[in-house]
Amino acid sequence: MVLFAVNQNKLEPVSETSYVNEAILERKHLQSLLKQHIAPLGDDLMVLCDEFSNWQDSSRRIDILCLTKEAQLAVVELKRTEDGGHMELQAVRYAAMVSSMTLDQAVLAHSHYLNDDPERAKKEILEFLEFDTIEEVELSGDVRIVLAAANFSDELITSVMWLNKSGLDITCIRLKPYKLDGKVLIDATQIVPLPEAMDYTIKIREQSREKSKVKTARQEIFKKFWAQLIERSIAKKISLLANRSTSTDHWISAGIGRAGFWLSISLTEDRTRVECYISVKEGEQASLAAFKQLYTQREALETKFGEQLDWQELPGRKGCRICKDLNGGWRSPEVDWPAMQDAALDTLVRLEAALRGPIQQIG
Repeated sequence: MVLFAVNQNKLEPVSETSYVNEAILERKHLQSLLKQHIAPLGDDLMVLCDEFSNWQDSSRRIDILCLTKEAQLAVVELKRTEDGGHMELQAVRYAAMVSSMTLDQAVLAHSHYLNDDPERAKKEILEFLEFDTIEEVELSGDVRIVLAAANFSDELITSVMWLNKSGLDITCIRLKPYKLDGKVLIDATQIVPLPEAMDYTIKIREQSREKSKVKTARQEIFKKFWAQLIERSIAKKISLLANRSTSTDHWISAGIGRAGFWLSISLTEDRTRVECYISVKEGEQASLAAFKQLYTQREALETKFGEQLDWQELPGRKGCRICKDLNGGWRSPEVDWPAMQDAALDTLVRLEAALRGPIQQIG
């Protein structure tokens, strides 16, 4: 890939450089930059800690240990080399070593990362996963692997593709350095899996996992609840959840016709939330601007929706939320589920009807 700069109506190639030439080190520079802003490696990642080494051989350290929105651990391995070395083998070993990590251990690791502040650690994890209490959180047991390097050898790419086909979850992000006007630019590009094949890859992997993994009791509740909700949506001829399959997650989502905006229904112990979440690719400020543009129409939107909505800017987060909370959660007796599902579907339909048009008009 070649980057070009526009200069007086001309395209001029931006010069490639290397981390060695720029004296950029893995741990001191790359790792430090990414733990402050992890988004180049995935917009659904939260940094738990860096230099994680909770085992006997302290010379083996995970560069950055993250948490995903699906309550997975994610091992991030960094190299500044042009071929990635043998980083996939090292990362697989680390993933195996943390696969049995408990939620308490994850909170403790994040607490140490925050200078031993356990309450802040719990709060940040809950806000990221969008749960109300720590008791509701359960690590999935799966571990994602993220490999980031200046480039990757053909042998490494072949190995990763084979490992993914065998059921692992490994992403390769190429962090290519360039130099322009004395500044170092880094192009972060996902090369495995190819972004356009990502949904298909995830679907195949999830189908394989569904056949083999043992569900927890809570996952079984979610799976059954969403299956029933989807059936009721079909019976009511609600197209928002068309072609959706049931899930073991605590939420289920639906599109609203524009990237960066999506609808979802989520469950906690005692409440059901229907929301529109806003997180556009341009970043936090652009998401907030879109939220505020909708907020200027609050009275008209709530009139169309039929009641008041909860407008949440979520300071410090990448996105904003417009939502409505309903009574009843995953601990509710199954006999109450039909009424909960009908209320959630009705709220989802009204929220979509109120927001779809204004969302399309956002500039």
